[in-house]
Amino acid sequence: MAVLTLKSEEIKSFPPVLREYAGFMSSIKGNGEKTVCEYLMDLRTFFRFHKAKKYDLSTEPADFEKIKIVDIKEEDVKEITPSFIIDFLLYAGFDRSNSPNTRMRKLSALRSFFGWCCAKKHIIEVDPTANIDSPKKKQTLPKYMTVDEAVKLLETVKADTESKTRIRDYAIITLFLNTGMRLSELVGLNIESFDSELTFVKVLGKGNKERVIYLNKAAQNAVIEYLRVRLDPKYISSSSHALFISGREQRISNKTVQYIVYKYLKLAGFGSRG
Repeated sequence: MAVLTLKSEEIKSFPPVLREYAGFMSSIKGNGEKTVCEYLMDLRTFFRFHKAKKYDLSTEPADFEKIKIVDIKEEDVKEITPSFIIDFLLYAGFDRSNSPNTRMRKLSALRSFFGWCCAKKHIIEVDPTANIDSPKKKQTLPKYMTVDEAVKLLETVKADTESKTRIRDYAIITLFLNTGMRLSELVGLNIESFDSELTFVKVLGKGNKERVIYLNKAAQNAVIEYLRVRLDPKYISSSSHALFISGREQRISNKTVQYIVYKYLKLAGFGSRG
């Protein structure tokens, strides 16, 4: 991205709320011109997306770049929800082919802006970015397990055709490997924790704080296959809305999940590593 300069004609294309924010970033926080400009460009893209969705405008590149945001007001800022920010990050990844690093920078810009709107400007009472995790790079496997080892582990689960819970166990281990979610978060998953297209999942983390985790294709496919089993009429009323259920049709326990992981680690030749 080319280094931009804050020329008066460029600044005029931004609404008052973004101009005030830029002044805060530059004068009060002491951020450099490059950082301020990059954040403003990311925020311009964000509010163009907001207008496109709100007024059903085209997001085709040529049309999208023509969307003016000078008329964005504080009321528009108040309309932004965590779900909309997730939609924007997905749009940036899929439609604009932004890399994880670029999407992380965009999220940083949004966090900075909405944090200012909440804590300094008091436009909003709740920061919509507060519980959104940064987009992860494609390889999200634990540092202690290589890609080849992870593939071998998953192939070991697939090969265990005698197990009646093979599809469930495959989904559990796939989520661990591809999302890095904690044991308690996985056990606490409900069927409705996922969005309708399985692009992300909401988990309850430490301190009962909700956070959002993105799903890659491997995780999506594993969950889809398991849901075909879980949503079978004979299980539909089991343990309320719990995603993963035990042989007794109750929400799966931490110990059971630990057993599953250690079992397949051992079968794959990795001993008790975990």
